[in-house]
Amino acid sequence: MQVAAIILAALVVVGGLLWFLDRRQTPEQSDVREPVADSDNTAADGDEECCGQHYSCERDSLLTALSEGIEYYEDEELDRFAGRKAHEYSEDEKDEFRDILQTLLPDDLAGWGRSIQLRGINLPDDIRDEFIMLIDEHRRSK
Repeated sequence: MQVAAIILAALVVVGGLLWFLDRRQTPEQSDVREPVADSDNTAADGDEECCGQHYSCERDSLLTALSEGIEYYEDEELDRFAGRKAHEYSEDEKDEFRDILQTLLPDDLAGWGRSIQLRGINLPDDIRDEFIMLIDEHRRSK
C-alpha cells in the first residue's frame, strides 16, 4: 500500500512540474507548429497575395478580409446563389460566374475568391476548377 502511495505522489509531483513548465513557456517557444504550405507554392515575400489554396495563407487571407469587410467586384447579382450547392447550377448560371471570372483583373482574383467565400456562395465545380487554374497561372507569372 505504501509503494502505491509513493508512486502516486511521484506522479502528481512530476505532473505538476510538467504543467508548471508548460505554462511558463511563451508562444514563440511552443512546440506546436502551424501547418505550412508547400514551399513551391508559397509567396517569397509577405506582400504577394495568397492564392487561398493552402491552410496558412487562406486563414490569414480570410482574417484580413473579415477585418476589412466584404468587397464586391461588380458582382452583386451573385448573392442570390448564396447557400446553393456547387453541383446545382444550370449552364446559364455557370456562364454568369464565368463571365465575371473572365473580366477580373489578375490581381483581383484572390480577393474575389475571398469575397465569394465570405458571402456564402459556392462556385460551380467547373468554374472553381477554372478559378484555381487562373490563380495558379497568375502566381506563376509573378
